[in-house]
Amino acid sequence: MLMKLPKLPLDKWVDHGVAWLQNHLKPLFQGVTAVVQPTVDFFQHLIQWGSPVIIAVLFSLIAFFASNFRVAFFTLFGLLLIDNLGYWEESAETISLVLTAAIISVVVGVPLGILAARSKGVQNVLNPILDFMQTMPAFVYLIPAVFFFTLGAVPGVIASVVFAMPPTIRLTNLGIRQVAPDLIEAAEAFGSTSAQKLFKVQLPLAKPTIMAGVNQTIMLSLSMVVIASMIGAGGLGAVVLQAISRLEVGKGFEGGLSIVIIAIVLDRITQGLGTTKQKAV
Repeated sequence: MLMKLPKLPLDKWVDHGVAWLQNHLKPLFQGVTAVVQPTVDFFQHLIQWGSPVIIAVLFSLIAFFASNFRVAFFTLFGLLLIDNLGYWEESAETISLVLTAAIISVVVGVPLGILAARSKGVQNVLNPILDFMQTMPAFVYLIPAVFFFTLGAVPGVIASVVFAMPPTIRLTNLGIRQVAPDLIEAAEAFGSTSAQKLFKVQLPLAKPTIMAGVNQTIMLSLSMVVIASMIGAGGLGAVVLQAISRLEVGKGFEGGLSIVIIAIVLDRITQGLGTTKQKAV
């Protein structure tokens, strides 16, 4: 008869690790909260500073210059529909959470992608970490986020950043590595420094790939922000969660439709920014 090996106390190790982080890194978590919460509030006030019609027109102008007339028309129609359904405030909160999470992901992810592209060792270290971040179920990230940042918008943003950052890192790395070697050699032949090669050759040529990663990060942030309503993040996710708990199918459909509209608008704008195609009017 085979002997059964004793269970590894992995859960206890994790609990002790979380407790240690709470006790020793509390100032760091407070500092993160002090940065993230005002950023979310800033975007929310910015979106709500004027009437929904004015903000919808401004968003449609951004969509026109980033993409084309059709996207601009859909943006205007979609945002006015959200306002008509009565979810403008919740949509503003959702967009604020997504923008905050996306900005943090890009600010941290792009430099890490550049480091990975320049160093095989950094890439080898980052790859298993990114695999872990992408394959871990999204709900799991809510648990440590609540422990470190309590309830509210901040843990929702942090969980979204952890969940959504990998595409930016991976595609930044991929885009830079795909730059043709002869172009790098030509830049070196003209005496370009390492920084000049990066900012004048590699990053401009890798821009479409990097923007594809940013696009995926924004979409993942939006999906995670909706899930984060379970820990008090608010926004349209809270509308959907409330509809589920009360079995209000119509309200849930309205909230879901509003999320879809925001997702399409953000997706088309970021896709447009990543390409140089001529506007189709």
